[in-house]
Amino acid sequence: MKVENWDDLRLFLHVAEQGGLAGAAEKTGISAPTIGRRMLALERATGRALFVRARTGYELAPDGHVLLDRVRAMYEAAQDIADWHETAHSMPIVRLLSDTTLSCFTAVSLRHLWTPNDAFRVCFKTCEAVLDLTHRDADIGLTAERPETGNVAARRSVRVAYAPYCAQGFDHRHHSNWVSLGTDVANQPWKRWAFEQPDRFITNWVNCPRMMFDLVKAGAGIGVVPCFIGDSDPAFVRAGRVIEELNHDLWIVLHDDERGRESVRTVADRLSALLAANAALFSGSSGRDPL
Repeated sequence: MKVENWDDLRLFLHVAEQGGLAGAAEKTGISAPTIGRRMLALERATGRALFVRARTGYELAPDGHVLLDRVRAMYEAAQDIADWHETAHSMPIVRLLSDTTLSCFTAVSLRHLWTPNDAFRVCFKTCEAVLDLTHRDADIGLTAERPETGNVAARRSVRVAYAPYCAQGFDHRHHSNWVSLGTDVANQPWKRWAFEQPDRFITNWVNCPRMMFDLVKAGAGIGVVPCFIGDSDPAFVRAGRVIEELNHDLWIVLHDDERGRESVRTVADRLSALLAANAALFSGSSGRDPL
């Protein structure tokens, strides 16, 4: 017998509990003759007589009683899984939106933002465009600029700094290669800084910050990197001091209609505490000096 033939076992359970084909047919919507044929097939598959058939209905044979105990246990386990699945999908969702650089930080800091014991789920969303919660694409957003419009509430968080970084082993004193974001996607000052310096020899450029970081770590050249990424990754080495003109505040923005939700408020408070605890890392004062 194939144990994965759960449909026939479930029919067996109905026949056993209803005491016959008519009751099982009413319970399942399957015709009595069809159920009868499937019970015969089940007996052949198991090699056991499961029922004693009589005019008054179907009575369980000794082997039928044994199988019924096992099928009931299977049914209860399946019901537990179904309940768990339904509960998981009915749990509230908190949507956290940030750019790819900040998503690097929130991903590795997950345990500070969410745990399996929380009665909500978190959807991490990444977007390089300027934050806009007008259309409620997210409940919480991280942004370099405080929104001037929209139905939002904003909290000032940490100060973010940027510095030039290169790879371990890259001799930035003798090689002037730079890596940068392309001007077509450079929608923040730090992303276009290298292109705006007339003496920077840019040999590689990309359309994605994560790709730029990978190229810098691969030894392609020097790149402007947020200090909270550069100082936390030993593959990066500072190739200069913090570029003060690029410093800015980070804002935690919540959609006003959602900030009263307990789950949203919980994630926002945890995010605020997490950032505050890493303020030195974000400000570039965590102790790593340029070579």
